[in-house]
Amino acid sequence: MSIETPNGELPFRNRDLPLRERVADLLERLAIAEKIALLHQWQAAVPRLGLGAFRTGTEALHGVAWLGRATVFPQAIGLASTWNPDLVQAVGDVTGTEARGFHHKDPVAHGLNVWAPVVNPLRDPRWGRNEEGYSEDPLLTSVMGTAYAKGLRGDHPVYLKTAPTLKHFLGYNHETDRCATSSVMRARVLHEYEFPCFRGPIAADAAVAVMSSYNLVNGRPAHLTPYLEDHLRCWTGNEIAVVSDAWAPSNVAGLQNYHEDDVAGHAAMLRAGVDSFTDHDADPAATIASVTEALARGLITEEHVDRAVTRLLTLRMRLGEFDPPELNPYAVITEDVIDAPEHRVLALEAARQSIVLLKNDGLLPLDPRGSGKIAVIGTHADALFEDWYCGTFPYSVTPLDGIKQLHSGQTTFTEGIDRISLTTADGRFLAFSPEGEAVLEEHWSDGSAFDLFEWGQDAITLRCVLTGKYMAATREGALVTERDMPGGWDVLELFELVRVSDDVCLLRNTVLDKYVAAHQDGIRFADADCQAARWRLEVDRSGIAQAVAQAAAADVAIVVVGNDPHINGRETQDRVDLDLPPGQVDLIRAVRHVNPRTVLVVVSSYPYALVWEDEHVPAILWSSHGGQEFGRALAEVLFGEISPSGKLTQTWYRGVEALPDLLDYDIISSGGTYLYFEGDPLYAFGHGLSYTRFSYGPLAVSSQSVWQHDEFEVSVEVTNTGDRPGAEVVQLYGAQRDSRVAQPLRELLAFERVELAPGERQVVRFPLHGRDFWHWDVVSDRRVVETSVHELWAGSSSDRRARGEVLVIGEGIALRGPVIRAEGFDDYAGVTLVDETRERGTVVESTDAGGWILLGDVRADASVTRCRARVAGRAGDVEVRVGNDGARLCTFTVAQDRGRHDWREVSMPMTWGGGAHDLLIVFGEPGMRLASIEFDCQS
Repeated sequence: MSIETPNGELPFRNRDLPLRERVADLLERLAIAEKIALLHQWQAAVPRLGLGAFRTGTEALHGVAWLGRATVFPQAIGLASTWNPDLVQAVGDVTGTEARGFHHKDPVAHGLNVWAPVVNPLRDPRWGRNEEGYSEDPLLTSVMGTAYAKGLRGDHPVYLKTAPTLKHFLGYNHETDRCATSSVMRARVLHEYEFPCFRGPIAADAAVAVMSSYNLVNGRPAHLTPYLEDHLRCWTGNEIAVVSDAWAPSNVAGLQNYHEDDVAGHAAMLRAGVDSFTDHDADPAATIASVTEALARGLITEEHVDRAVTRLLTLRMRLGEFDPPELNPYAVITEDVIDAPEHRVLALEAARQSIVLLKNDGLLPLDPRGSGKIAVIGTHADALFEDWYCGTFPYSVTPLDGIKQLHSGQTTFTEGIDRISLTTADGRFLAFSPEGEAVLEEHWSDGSAFDLFEWGQDAITLRCVLTGKYMAATREGALVTERDMPGGWDVLELFELVRVSDDVCLLRNTVLDKYVAAHQDGIRFADADCQAARWRLEVDRSGIAQAVAQAAAADVAIVVVGNDPHINGRETQDRVDLDLPPGQVDLIRAVRHVNPRTVLVVVSSYPYALVWEDEHVPAILWSSHGGQEFGRALAEVLFGEISPSGKLTQTWYRGVEALPDLLDYDIISSGGTYLYFEGDPLYAFGHGLSYTRFSYGPLAVSSQSVWQHDEFEVSVEVTNTGDRPGAEVVQLYGAQRDSRVAQPLRELLAFERVELAPGERQVVRFPLHGRDFWHWDVVSDRRVVETSVHELWAGSSSDRRARGEVLVIGEGIALRGPVIRAEGFDDYAGVTLVDETRERGTVVESTDAGGWILLGDVRADASVTRCRARVAGRAGDVEVRVGNDGARLCTFTVAQDRGRHDWREVSMPMTWGGGAHDLLIVFGEPGMRLASIEFDCQS
């Protein structure tokens, strides 16, 4: 152990020592019980060494969340729609600054380990957490994630402003049974699509920690994946702390049933490389007990604990916790920075740049000086919606507010929703008192009038006219109105109208799964529908009729609709389709029918299939939920004070039928994302219009052929040919013409956002490298660059515009053999990927009788006489054939069922005949497992 310095300072507090030495000194001074206590999210103080308590995990996805009033920026998907990394970094910087401000208020509860950004690629737009990610493209996700994390961490050479944590490693893009389902990803999907999203921020030292995901990956809990050590921590020379997701440690032996008890599960997590256990909220007792018992059983050693604690202490030391505050420029930040004027300015700019113009037949921009009447209509016209990972708005500017501020003429407004009342069979009204208590009244009043919001999939919310608050259930079974907006982890404001007849319904709370019942002594909930009240539903005022009247009398109608981020598409709930709620569809169509000058504004966390709207509405804008300044930014776009410049970061499909199964993570085989989608999208990846026009000159390639180690440049001249200034996102794409394997149809290579005055032109230059054109070779298990011509094109979206090509001279792909891992197949059907052992390895398991894998280009010597296979699982036959229709080489018979990890080797005679062939391996039964096959010359 290092000794104190002459002035009594312990070495771990000596800033002149290298970071690793300081951490090692502190680690030596901790007793084993103290070290184990540091493994929980709520790390205990160690008073004898002057260590304070520490907490991992402050939510900071698009501003600081859950801690009260803070600057609220557009959702992450909206920030990415700016295609402006500098802006996104600035947003991260402000968020990190405000996190420091909250930390100053409460150093323990408001920690500096921030859980952001989310860099899971947005493979499927039905994912409930779509709003949290950046893009379906791995490059764009990596760039935006790196930018945001850089802002969060700050630019000081020694100290971190905050410690950014990437979420969620790995293969997490669904909520349906998220803790019990396996994301099946073959090596190419992992290396080409998933890993790059995390690798970029880690390699740039922008992120210093990672959170594991709830799901399993190839049959093994993500919290136990060997990819943490084998890949993620190899992308940087710095320490990367790994934290668990909330309650996930208990899932390993619980919902996932992967280990026999929590002791074994916690031990496995530590061995895999997880450092911090987010479990049982603020109570560390279960974590401490499990890790302590794991040591006693010999499932882990103290070295495993030391390794994890080293990473956690490194993170804390980089935050400046053990240094005098005067040395750390971030330590002087106080709560005064929260909602600072300059933060408001940035929130407005972020909202401006995030808005995407999907369609414009010339209706936009509107003239703000015009004296005509504008009808503003819709559920989202005079409201801003928070989401689960959102701060509390310090103020809000709604679309109606923004339009009124800029429009000099008359503006009218209606939400376009029905106002209803509910009466019992004996004529009593369901009502609320001014205090928000449910009562039954003999006569209609404002207390018995409700505004009905329909969100699709039978989900509704009811706002009491008298209180202005939403009807909700309580856990105790009361019916109340308490909240100004639906919200919370369990949205107790959610109801369903269960129709009994055209005008009679039951009222069911979807969270409690109980029905509202009316009794002589008042209102309570019933478990069964037979005990529920039969409510007669009367429409006191038609929302569509009111909207139609206002639209018909207006020069322009602006319809603002979208989703509530707490309902139908949120954490724990995926969407089932891509449709707008039916009530919103009816509203849009009714307004468009009476006023052809209709502008549709969609405010949502995800794409919709706006097929009818695209055909019939002359102007359509989209934005994510855009934060506190959204209404002002939207009005500036509507009236042309700024030209829209946002671009889509996801494909907008024409319908859910264009998507593969939600749990199909193999984008290569399923044709998923813009990379492999062969259909006709509604709006392509990268799409976004402007009020000005941009022309593209010829694509210039500095060299027509390059070696894989060479650098070269692609450039294009872009000109603003319109009559107003604007920003264009110049996007460069490529596609490999020839390959041994399936390649993307189009792939983003680079992009740059440029601002041009009318008539201004600029040459946009993209430096590239031959190595940029790699793919993952499953034979050699590494990145390779094939020799091939690559088509190149630049434009304002992924649609082809200015074109060129380059020949990249790389290497040939090696042939397989004589030992072949089954997981490295080229094609397959009726099989999945699962765990070889609990610790590591991936193997093939048949899901159907007749399931098969294709292994291309297998070479073996003509002297081969036997084929050996490593098998487990269910009994049955495994055939090895030449190609799809070729001769059978041999058949393995597995005589009896074996455990999933109970491996044995079987061997059969075989004649190869020399040369290279494709092999087809066919499984006779479901549940058969194959790890590898091997050819040898033994008799």
